[in-house]
Amino acid sequence: MALQKVRDASLVFRNLNGILNVYKPAGMKIKHVRAAILHNICEDLNALKANNEPEAHQIPLLEPGGAADPLLRKVNSLNLAEHVLSTGPRYQMEDIRCATVASLGIHTSGVLLFGINKGLKQSMRIQRNRPIRAYHVTGQLGKATETHLPDSHTTLKANYRHVHPDRLSALVSSLQASHQRKMFELCGVDMQSQAAYEIACKGLIRPANNSQPIIYGIKLIDFQKPHFTLEIHAINESESYLATLVHEIGIELRTVAHCTALRCIRHGKFSVEGALLRHAWNLPGVVRNMREQKDILEANPYLLKQDRIELRN
Repeated sequence: MALQKVRDASLVFRNLNGILNVYKPAGMKIKHVRAAILHNICEDLNALKANNEPEAHQIPLLEPGGAADPLLRKVNSLNLAEHVLSTGPRYQMEDIRCATVASLGIHTSGVLLFGINKGLKQSMRIQRNRPIRAYHVTGQLGKATETHLPDSHTTLKANYRHVHPDRLSALVSSLQASHQRKMFELCGVDMQSQAAYEIACKGLIRPANNSQPIIYGIKLIDFQKPHFTLEIHAINESESYLATLVHEIGIELRTVAHCTALRCIRHGKFSVEGALLRHAWNLPGVVRNMREQKDILEANPYLLKQDRIELRN
């Protein structure tokens, strides 16, 4: 069945429900991303013909046509009470409910999920299930900063010539193993018990709460001294936590390091390839993207309702 263009703004607005996957640029706050998307949606809704042009009404007009034969005719007149200059824009940003599934820091780019209108329930369920998020984190050896991020003051410089990719790969592998042990501790399971063995046979498990960050996977994917890039799979993480992790890696390597870039490439089954770029933050792009995310949710119902302790990503 061929798709048809819908020009009825009220029909589009009633069906504006679901999950939206957008690509957040680095250096842009979430509230500014949200405001830009809602502004463009309302602007496109108000630009539809049905909302811009007031309807013409016919009014009777009596004209004298002689002493005994007056003329009665109907003329078209615009109803100025319904004109946009009188009522203001019909759709405003406050009319659309919108909330993020999980937050991203101002320095982090990549996948950012929003729940729109009735999609707020879906966003809350996804947030409650805490799917794994994957990041590409880039660090720079030889320089430390106050916040471990690139926009703060430099506090220390150190030599990094002795750092080799093999040493860095071995270090991140040991970090992954320590976090997997921590995974069982947060679940309240004794590492020496039969229950811990049975759970370990099922694979990775989710923590019992969302207070402690856990790294499920970390590996070195690029090393161009002094820059290196790690791929990190984690739950309950934050921008400051990942930046601090890069700083601690630098110390373990007997030098210093700070984080220069963070990019979220995947949130559960929502990938960066399906994220809506900034030039497409408009009504047609939003509707198309929400339809794509609906297909992902239908193909992976466990994103909304988890019935197992082990992770399924």
